Amino acid sequence: MAGGGTGGHVIPALAIARELRDAYGAEVRFVGTARGLETKLVPEAGFPLELVQSGQLKNVSLATRVRTMLDVPLGVLSCVRLLRSFRPDVVIGVGGYASGPGMIAALLLRVPTLAYEPNAIPGMTNRLLGKYVTAAAVNFEQTRGYFRNGEATGVPVRPEIFAVAEKAVGSAPRLLVTAGSNGALVFNETMPKILARLLDAIPGLTIVHQSGPKRLAETRAEFAASGADAARWSVEAFLTDMPAQYAAADLVLARSGSTIAELCAAGKPSVLVPLPTAADDHQRKNAEVLANAGAAVMLLQKDVTSESLLQVLVALLRDEPRRRAMAEHARSLAKPGALERIVAMAVKISKAK
Repeated sequence: MAGGGTGGHVIPALAIARELRDAYGAEVRFVGTARGLETKLVPEAGFPLELVQSGQLKNVSLATRVRTMLDVPLGVLSCVRLLRSFRPDVVIGVGGYASGPGMIAALLLRVPTLAYEPNAIPGMTNRLLGKYVTAAAVNFEQTRGYFRNGEATGVPVRPEIFAVAEKAVGSAPRLLVTAGSNGALVFNETMPKILARLLDAIPGLTIVHQSGPKRLAETRAEFAASGADAARWSVEAFLTDMPAQYAAADLVLARSGSTIAELCAAGKPSVLVPLPTAADDHQRKNAEVLANAGAAVMLLQKDVTSESLLQVLVALLRDEPRRRAMAEHARSLAKPGALERIVAMAVKISKAK
């Protein structure tokens, strides 16, 4: 398994690795970098992790790009040595810093390769190597064209999220605000400004807001300073039981990275604010897929103000028929069984060596 960096890369990679190990008895080794979440999550999951030198090329300074370019050959050489020692049947690239060196080394040594791409527009590594890999597992049908032998498998999502039931008609409304492990500054800054008016506009509404750990105390203080009824809102650094959170939510305010697969699996209408600094603007392109399908409303961050966000949220929270239609459109984009399909592809190409 080559790649990592963020949870959007590492968590699906771990799901694939566990399925390969548990269903097929595979021995799995990860290749990552010292700067990614893999350094914590992979050892905790019981898999060995090898570290190589690699870094960012997008949205960084010229000096950082130069260092990364100098690191690439060293990373490839490290991966070549690892592959010659480990002799894998297949290398799966999941995106992120170490994916490039790992996949290049596999191609040089003629080891079968499977690219995993959850976004509508592939990252740089997958765009450069897409036509050379053995096969690719992608989330969106329109992404297949970037790869040789691409298959729209979907992305791994926990079965519990697919099992989320529709809320009963007339139950108390709930807004869920979530944005990855670090939260989103735009949500942390804007939600306290509209909190009192939003709760006044929607009787019975409760709000669960995930702030990230760095802004937890500050965001809680700003929510409290709004004067809104403290019994109707909560601010948490992390939300650990996402199936329960989705089950209770009538509407989700979120970024549009790996969260979008869960929104579709849970059948939840959403307001998506793409991270504007995401590589290749992939979050905007992900959000556009859901918005064009009628599953979400996209609001670009440059357009987020107290008034614009309040208007969008109030309109949707007051319109239950529209939310139900959006939920159905979201479910139509979901792909149950994605994990099993991805693993089957890996096993198939490994046997074709």
